[in-house]
Amino acid sequence: MPFRRAGSNGHQAADLAGRIFGTHNVADVLSTVIDYQLTRAGHAVFNGVVATPIPIPPPPPATLETIAGSAALDEVLACLRARRPVFHSEADLQHSFAIAVGEVAPEVRCRLEVPVRGSDASEYLDLLCLGPASRTAIEFKYVTRRWSGTAGTPPEEYALRGHNAPDVARRDFLRDVGRLERFCDREDQNGLALLITNEASLWRPRQRKMPTRDEEFRIHHGRKLSGTLLWAGGSFPDNTRMLRGAYMLAWRPYTQLEGPSGEFRCLAVFITPNLAQSQPPHEA
Repeated sequence: MPFRRAGSNGHQAADLAGRIFGTHNVADVLSTVIDYQLTRAGHAVFNGVVATPIPIPPPPPATLETIAGSAALDEVLACLRARRPVFHSEADLQHSFAIAVGEVAPEVRCRLEVPVRGSDASEYLDLLCLGPASRTAIEFKYVTRRWSGTAGTPPEEYALRGHNAPDVARRDFLRDVGRLERFCDREDQNGLALLITNEASLWRPRQRKMPTRDEEFRIHHGRKLSGTLLWAGGSFPDNTRMLRGAYMLAWRPYTQLEGPSGEFRCLAVFITPNLAQSQPPHEA
C-alpha cells in the first residue's frame, strides 16, 4: 500500500513505522522494506517468499581480437569496407587498413614494412600497430579472381586479375600464421593474419572426392588447424608448417559487388603472445 501525504492517516502510519522500524523517515522505511524483500539469507525474497534468483550473466571473456589493445577488428573492417569495398592490390589493402585503424583508434600508430629484428634472414612485417600499452603484428593476403567494375567512395574503376592458384594461397596464408607465431614473443604483442578474397574455393570445403596435395592446408569455414601440416603427405618438406596454436577458422562477409566473383569474404586469425619463447624481445 503506498505511503500517503501527511494527514491523520499519514501521522498514524509514521507512528507505526517508528515503532516497527525505529524511524519516522519514510525514505528509510522504504529502503528497509525493499532490502528485506530483495535479500534474505543470500536468496531473492519478495513478501517473505523465497524466489528463484535471476542469474547474473558473467562478464564477457577477455578477447584478443583487438588491434594494439584499442581497435576492435570488426570496427576496423566496417570502417574499411565503407570506403574501400575492394582493393587494387595487396599493398593497397595494407595502406587502406592502416588508415582505417587510425580512424577507429587515433591513439594507435601504424608502421608499414617493418624489419623484424633478431631474425636470421631479412624478414619484414606488413604492418605493425603500436598502441599505448600493447601492439599488434599484422600480415595480409589479398587473393583475387578476375573482376572488373566501379566501387568505393568516391567511385573508382577496378580491374582485378585472377591468381588461379588457391592451393598456393592456402600455403602462403598459413606461412603467415607460422611467421606471426615466431614474431609474437612479447607479452604485449599479439598477431593477426588477415586474408580478403573473392576466391570462393578458399572458404568452401573441398568439392572433389579425392584428397588434394594441400589437403592439410585447407582453410574453409569451420576448419580447425593445429600441429604439423604436411604438403602432399610430406613430399615437399619446405612446405611443412608447424603451428604452435590451435585455430578455429571463421570467415566473415566483407562485401558484395555486382557481377560474377563479386562476393568478397575475410578470414582473420589472431595469434596470442608466446610467453614460452626464450629469445629476447625484438622491435617487430
